[in-house]
Amino acid sequence: MAIFLGVDTGGTYTDAALLDTQNDRILGKAKSLTTRRDLSLGIGRAVDAALQSAGVAPADVAMVSLSTTLATNALVEGQGGRVALVFIGFEDADLERGGLAAALGGDPVIRIAGGHNHAGAEAAPLDLSALKAALAAHNVMGYAVAAHFATRNPTHELAARDMIRHITGHPVTCSHELSANLNGPKRALTAVLNARLIGMIDRLVTACEGHMARSGITAPLMVVRGDGALISAAMVRERPIETILSGPAASIVGARWLTGANDALVADIGGTTTDIAMLRDGLPEIDPLGARIGGFRTMVEAVAMRTSGLGGDSEAHLITQGLTGGFTLGPRRLIPVALLAVDHDAVVHDALDRALRGTAVGEYDGRFVVPMGGEAEGLSTREATLLARITAPMPLAHALTSRLEVAALDRLVARGLVMLSGATPSDASHVLGGLADWDAAAAEKALTLLARRRGGNGMQVAPDAKTIAQAIVDQLTEQTATHLLEAAFAEDPRFEGHDTAALARHSLLRAGLAQHRGVIEISARLGVPVVGLGASAPYYYGAVGVRLRAQMILPEHAGVANAIGAVVGQISQRATGLVSSAGEGQYIAHLPSGPERFTNRDAALAAMQTALIAEATRRARAAGANEVTVTTTQDLHEATVEGRTMFVDATLTATASGRPQIAHATP
Repeated sequence: MAIFLGVDTGGTYTDAALLDTQNDRILGKAKSLTTRRDLSLGIGRAVDAALQSAGVAPADVAMVSLSTTLATNALVEGQGGRVALVFIGFEDADLERGGLAAALGGDPVIRIAGGHNHAGAEAAPLDLSALKAALAAHNVMGYAVAAHFATRNPTHELAARDMIRHITGHPVTCSHELSANLNGPKRALTAVLNARLIGMIDRLVTACEGHMARSGITAPLMVVRGDGALISAAMVRERPIETILSGPAASIVGARWLTGANDALVADIGGTTTDIAMLRDGLPEIDPLGARIGGFRTMVEAVAMRTSGLGGDSEAHLITQGLTGGFTLGPRRLIPVALLAVDHDAVVHDALDRALRGTAVGEYDGRFVVPMGGEAEGLSTREATLLARITAPMPLAHALTSRLEVAALDRLVARGLVMLSGATPSDASHVLGGLADWDAAAAEKALTLLARRRGGNGMQVAPDAKTIAQAIVDQLTEQTATHLLEAAFAEDPRFEGHDTAALARHSLLRAGLAQHRGVIEISARLGVPVVGLGASAPYYYGAVGVRLRAQMILPEHAGVANAIGAVVGQISQRATGLVSSAGEGQYIAHLPSGPERFTNRDAALAAMQTALIAEATRRARAAGANEVTVTTTQDLHEATVEGRTMFVDATLTATASGRPQIAHATP
């Protein structure tokens, strides 16, 4: 019997599940709160509880696989470490392409001469002296390097990487290592996001490895990639961007394993996000344009997933404009007040009780700020002063001394150095009795304070905590249903090219879902089942199914689907390369080591295929594969000119796949 341990670290909970993979049985499972300041605590509690519930000894675990939503959540919330982009051979205007400037968010750019042309020839000498001088001027935790046409010739990126590592000792991400595609600004954006995530993912992997060592688990550690495949812990430390959508990818694999569903929408609600994807013939679709997260389109191959900043811990924003009022949820995650009170009950209840005794309604009543630790390089004086004041969880009103500090607080939140606590759907669910994990009394006090606020009509928002709690849960139902409808329209070929967001909100569709009967009768429903995943799915998704008139499948182990999916995938690594033509009888193979010229087309194609097979195999073995199987494809482009067939270019791909190595298999 081979026993695999799956671990999923999310924004709120860390899950663990033990599987007997030979007999497809779940032996044990457990959940623990994610402990952001020391991830090993939450991981350890979940793993130890799962082992105990299964009656399995740590030494009997043959493989551990980790999935996570931390990288996805960080990008959705705009968090991550401060990095610098080394932009080689590009113009300033290129920073505005592909959302690169927005992704940088004010982080420094070092633009130097260099780069290559489309054939891989040097367009300008690399100015390493300018790079060396610029490195001393920036205080960052990592670097992203992107050079013009680096996928045709990576030598300038590699030279810049070597200098940065030698001088600073900081981690460096090269854009050509993440994607073989053109579009330099988009590759640069992907490299920036990767560099920003390195510290976070390294802490996660280190936390998991540390607990494994302390508990006696000697099995290899794998990590789920965004397409559902597995990679080694060592590889993910260098390429953490590949873990975006790791948790959602694992949940889709887990949903298929748990339900056997062939065609269904899979909706996974966590603390920070809701992730929706389509299963067709039992397989998730891969997004051909690259994963889109937090408004950014990356070059990371991942499942075709629609991720929205909507979860159980989403911030509840009171709408004060207009006369109707109401709420909107997300995209920022807050620590639910009910959860904060579990560990800091005196601070939370004292502040809530003091606000409830007051006659005036304070803008920050029921809200708190919590220090999270982490690297604080590059802060302004105001940001550093504010951060130094937040030494422990405290009421938000005590942390801020003026309105001028609100923007500084937002930047500290974006950097992940502090988190806010306030009213969330999780608090509302505790007030309504749907959830009972945390401090329901604190949640009721916080929502009572929120109910006292005034809407745009000048009236109190709600008479009591239960009324406002139901309004928040209803809003979660509404936003979830809308996201599912958007995904459904996007997956239906009949509506290709249409504005799916507009269709999902159209009044005729809403009338159809409500079964309107009048002079015109309209009916509409979701045509495929919805598999609801996540610990809170059984509480929230029943109402969503009613709203959409859809079959809602809530599997028994929905709360740990990510952890289950983490251990049932396999390793897959792909290497892609181009052979181009510089003229008749001139062929250039753009090899991983740099361009090589040939006078014979078939020789160039053969050299490229050999190099790609070797590279894909190397990557698969580095990712932890045992026995590797390699498949190749070739996409040849030719043109007819004056009756003659002329070679244009060819894209070759080698894919190496295999199951992970395991420590042992118990007979």
